[in-house]
Amino acid sequence: MKISEIAAVLFLTFSITTNSQNIPIHKTTEKLIIDGDLSDWKTPFSGPFVIHNSGQKATQNTMVSLSWNDENLYIAYKSVDSKIVGSSQKKDSQIFNSDDLVEIFIDADGDGQNYVEIGVNAFSSNYDMLLKCISPLCGGWNTSMAFDITGLEAQSKITPEDFNTEIKIPFSSLETIKNGNFAKPKIGTKWRGNTFRIDYGNTTEYLALQYYKSLNFGFHQPQEFAVFEFVE
Repeated sequence: MKISEIAAVLFLTFSITTNSQNIPIHKTTEKLIIDGDLSDWKTPFSGPFVIHNSGQKATQNTMVSLSWNDENLYIAYKSVDSKIVGSSQKKDSQIFNSDDLVEIFIDADGDGQNYVEIGVNAFSSNYDMLLKCISPLCGGWNTSMAFDITGLEAQSKITPEDFNTEIKIPFSSLETIKNGNFAKPKIGTKWRGNTFRIDYGNTTEYLALQYYKSLNFGFHQPQEFAVFEFVE
């Protein structure tokens, strides 16, 4: 490895250590139905989301809650939205370019490679993408929209004030990712990742639960990912 590459790796490791923040994932014994109705959701919500590269207040509030059991990861979003932009689209459409949506990124081993991106719009259209590599150190931008999470469930429900979204991700599907180093979590397990929203309202805003301290634009900055911690 060249000296410049070693320096880049050390910088990445230092950035992850200094910039990351913990996001708790609470264990649940509740039977959750993925329908966009959050009346059965018992774990606490965090937020509101802020502008992802400044930490400034968003125009419209977004809250998120994460929970897990022995088989699945669950995510719920509350997205206030006075002007919903988007439509029902086929699976794996590039809705991130046009539609109001929520997203989650998951990088189990925190190496910035082979991490997962999932997005869901207000009409329950969704995509799942594998980010194999985005750094020049590992070959540059390399993604796969053909990647599919077996058993993924995602559903949104529109109300007069907002849209609510629920996602279920089976751990067994993540374990099949080549070089992803996913393993079924236990209490104390820590992954890297973050939760996001793109709001194409009167003003387009790119939002995150944990903003990027580098103040750089763009969600795909693994060195800035927060820490997902699996707790009771």
